[in-house]
Amino acid sequence: MSASGCRLAGEAQEVALAEAQAVLAMARDDDYRARLASLQAAAAEGEVGGEDAETLQELLELGLQTGRLRALYGPGGERAALAAYRRLPNGAAVAESAREVTEALRSLAGQELRSISLDAVGPGAFSLSLAAGAAEISIRLDRQGARLHSVGV
Repeated sequence: MSASGCRLAGEAQEVALAEAQAVLAMARDDDYRARLASLQAAAAEGEVGGEDAETLQELLELGLQTGRLRALYGPGGERAALAAYRRLPNGAAVAESAREVTEALRSLAGQELRSISLDAVGPGAFSLSLAAGAAEISIRLDRQGARLHSVGV
């Protein structure tokens, strides 16, 4: 999947450049090193697209999931990285999925909650089931975010 473009400025640009440099210093694979060098050049210009955006997306996902970005760049750096991530395809998809789940959950507002359960369906993956009124909703929660699994009325 080709990642669309993303403008970088201020703290988001600083985090992107620093992370690309840090990983480049440790990377041994020549192809990956070339991708990181390309990302650095694009980030320095303030606009990443195509393969550079894909590489940035990978770096931001890892840094946000592990807490590295907050630990190194503080809450402000983490917020800036998250804002940039949300403009990339995976981040936009996660945000859209969360909006869809929220909309489904709103349909339960004001109804008596009949049941709620959380089941582990695999490593880091869960299924949240809710029944309220005549509606039943099942939500999948995992590394890809929150997604509606089923909706019944």
